[in-house]
Order: sequence, then structure tokens, then C-alpha cells
Amino acid sequence: MTNKKSKKAVVYVRLKDGVLDPQGTTIQKALVQMGYKDFLAVRSGRFFELEIDAGSSDIDRKINEVCSKLLANPVIEKFEVEKKQ
Repeated sequence: MTNKKSKKAVVYVRLKDGVLDPQGTTIQKALVQMGYKDFLAVRSGRFFELEIDAGSSDIDRKINEVCSKLLANPVIEKFEVEKKQ
């Protein structure tokens, strides 16, 4: 951790609608077997917390570029960025 002022962004990555989600399906089936029959579907995903130098310029473009090139597979996944202070 550095002494620089920083901002945070949280990136949520999810499968696009229509893409099969075997992990979500497995979790949903396990929930039913455990007696939780109210959960009709589960979609899995992941999130990343990015700490960013507060003085960085063009940070929105850089975040989108990092998400598209590294954090998400744009063919089958979508991402959403939530900025924090």
C-alpha cells in the first residue's frame, strides 16, 4: 500500500444472458437438495476491487480497457463498474 491518495472501483463480471452457467446450475441443484426449493435459478459471477491512483487521468477508459482485456471475456461475459470514494 502506498501513501498516494486512491479511489476504488468495484467490477462485477457476469455471464451474458443466454450463456449456459454450469456452476450456477450446480449450486441451484444443491440448494434444492438441501431443501431450499424457493431458489429457482442461480447465476454465478465474480467481482474485483481495483484501487486506483486518485491522480490518474482518463481512468474510466483505462478501467474499461482492463475489464475487456483481462477481467472479463467479452464474448460471453458482461461487466459493470461501480466507483467508490
